[in-house]
Amino acid sequence: MEESETRLEMAAYLQSPADTIASRILESKEAYRRWEAEHNRLMRAVSDQTHFDGQIGALRTTVFGLVHRRALFEYLRCRHLSGRKRRHLLSIYYGYRDYANAMISEHGNYVRWSSSYLCTHHLGEHLMQDAAFTEPLQLYEEWYMDYFRTYCDVELADTDEERQALIPLSELRPLLKHRLSEARQAILAMPREVEKDWREVEIRKPNGDTQRMKALFGDH
Repeated sequence: MEESETRLEMAAYLQSPADTIASRILESKEAYRRWEAEHNRLMRAVSDQTHFDGQIGALRTTVFGLVHRRALFEYLRCRHLSGRKRRHLLSIYYGYRDYANAMISEHGNYVRWSSSYLCTHHLGEHLMQDAAFTEPLQLYEEWYMDYFRTYCDVELADTDEERQALIPLSELRPLLKHRLSEARQAILAMPREVEKDWREVEIRKPNGDTQRMKALFGDH
């Protein structure tokens, strides 16, 4: 927890997009206390593991959860949703509660989860020196956002023309979900240190095109 707090304090002096988001926690004592309590619970799940390998696995699992939680606001930013579609999307996750409060709540969640994501990555990559926190988890996040964007795009289609255009994406969702499941299992099973040849595999891009590219989880 102390390492996480130190990393968060550094965000005020760094210029990366991730640090800019995380630094907002430092602007409010109330926001910081809430983040501290939530992040402490996340870190306790790691520290309660009695063996180092168990801590590694718990930290990786924590990152999976943070990737998933951040996805909704990332989608809102990516798609620049406004008006009726933004309200519809928030109603899927928050129900038909007050839209303004739902938006404020989601933004606050996003800032806290992004702060924990930044700190957790720091712990995994620099303190535990876990190879999963470089390319494997970065690729997992890309794949999860592919899946999440597909899910939301299909759910938000509200005209016959939009629904027709999105049929190929709708049919692709089970494949994307299966790919994520296999990726999670592979990451959790990874050794902390890996050989150089683990990167050389062939994967299929979400659009159906197949090409040789750097990937991380074995042949599919």
